[in-house]
Amino acid sequence: MVESEVSVGGRRVMVRDAGDPDGVPVVHFHGTPGSRLEVDFGAEAARRRGVRLITFDRPGYGRSEAAPTSLDLVARDVEVIVESLGVGRFAASGWSGGGPFALATAATLTDRVVRVGICGGVAPVQQVPGAGEALTENDHLALSYLPGEPERAADVFFAGNEELLNLMVSVLDDEQAPWIDRQWGVSDPEVVADPAARRAIFVSFREAMRQGARAIAWDNVAFVGPWGIDLGAVTCPVHLWYGDRDQMVSPAHGEWLARELPDARLVRCAGEGHLVPLRHWDEILTALSRDLPG
Repeated sequence: MVESEVSVGGRRVMVRDAGDPDGVPVVHFHGTPGSRLEVDFGAEAARRRGVRLITFDRPGYGRSEAAPTSLDLVARDVEVIVESLGVGRFAASGWSGGGPFALATAATLTDRVVRVGICGGVAPVQQVPGAGEALTENDHLALSYLPGEPERAADVFFAGNEELLNLMVSVLDDEQAPWIDRQWGVSDPEVVADPAARRAIFVSFREAMRQGARAIAWDNVAFVGPWGIDLGAVTCPVHLWYGDRDQMVSPAHGEWLARELPDARLVRCAGEGHLVPLRHWDEILTALSRDLPG
């Protein structure tokens, strides 16, 4: 495993390069919140399967410098990251809030992204039937400033959730992580009962919030607001995994993406929630790396 800082237009992006250094490159996009440590639990499995697992912190998360975030900006960050690592073509993996960024990268770097895997990924909220009902009055106020005033929208997203976000930052220092049970005890009881899985979640989230919680507001700007990308440009195969008990991102998001993407395959994980990668990592790696050269 090697960590490095990549400069993108003078902005620092922290990158982690793990698994098999000569393997099939898979770039993973972490959730909201999340960090480059999110899939460290699967680094050894990646090595065994001949996968080079590349992860990075989005702006404001972990050790990456904060910046106004958009789907396009992150896609361009990834272009610089893979070039700095000598990677040409690669597969993209996105979990939860990382899903939109993975799809945006596939739509932007069409000659480089050869396959995409999405686990519990957010679809365009305002287009998924019923998804908009979860938006609050504050969310609608923030959205009213998009696309023209993204910084103001981020301010509103953050102000409307500041108490909750600050609480989130404070509890992430608790080594016992009781918040994991509160968050996923109902939807993913088998996963949160596993000490190794709990540790993996805790480590990634703690690192994610190193700079505070403002990056979450910018993620909301990026994917709760207009995406600004053409999903029809994602012509590579897309694998979708959604738990039918997911209480964070409903399976309706996966169903919408399966209908709208040109080449998509949806797997419904019966009796599972939002923590699908922690149970299906080998399956995900196999689907993303099959028949691809290192």
